[in-house]
Amino acid sequence: MKNPKPKTILPLAEERAPRDRIRVAIVEDEDWLRENLAREMERNPALHFVGSYPSAEAALKGLPADHPDVVIMDINLPGMDGVECVRRLKATLAQTQFLMLTVYEESDRIFNSMLAGASGYLLKRTSTGELLEAIQQVHAGGSPMSSSIARKVVSYFNQMGGAGASEMTKLSPREHDVLELLAKGAAYKEIADQLSLSIETIRMNIKHIYTKLHVHSRGEAAAKFAKGIMNFEG
Repeated sequence: MKNPKPKTILPLAEERAPRDRIRVAIVEDEDWLRENLAREMERNPALHFVGSYPSAEAALKGLPADHPDVVIMDINLPGMDGVECVRRLKATLAQTQFLMLTVYEESDRIFNSMLAGASGYLLKRTSTGELLEAIQQVHAGGSPMSSSIARKVVSYFNQMGGAGASEMTKLSPREHDVLELLAKGAAYKEIADQLSLSIETIRMNIKHIYTKLHVHSRGEAAAKFAKGIMNFEG
């Protein structure tokens, strides 16, 4: 009598990390908030929670090995702050999107975060549902911001709109259009739809924009735009 063929035991869904799930990590010093966010992410079928860290120093040591797609970063960490942590992590995690989570609304903190490489900025009072949605939005190429933060950015655009027009001579008319939508927080698919182009064409345009303006992320491009260096009106 033949021995029955052993059954292949598949790992539980929770133990697998399908490629279509977004890998998310958290850097937050408040234990209760870090643990609550981790639980919510573990319950969400679109996300794969890969790690949490209580400080910037711990994140710098361990986070690169997690290969996250998105990192939720507290700005006001003990020791090294979240802005500096993002700046250093961007050197090894160039494709990772950083979403700042904070109680602060100061313009300097917003733009310093963007210059460091962050792609979104949410207040800690943001609901869990909105935060989970923002993770998917930033992963898709958007720049989620709390409404009060967005108003400050728009206000800053208006105040600084007349400066630095010479930078724009480096960009083609199509790149101007792409950059304007990019700075407003539109996802790549939205930009492609509005300009009747393919997503791959948009990606190529954005690559050219980054090269010409010497930036490495959407956050840096938006920050230059916000400071008036990229005035579309000339």
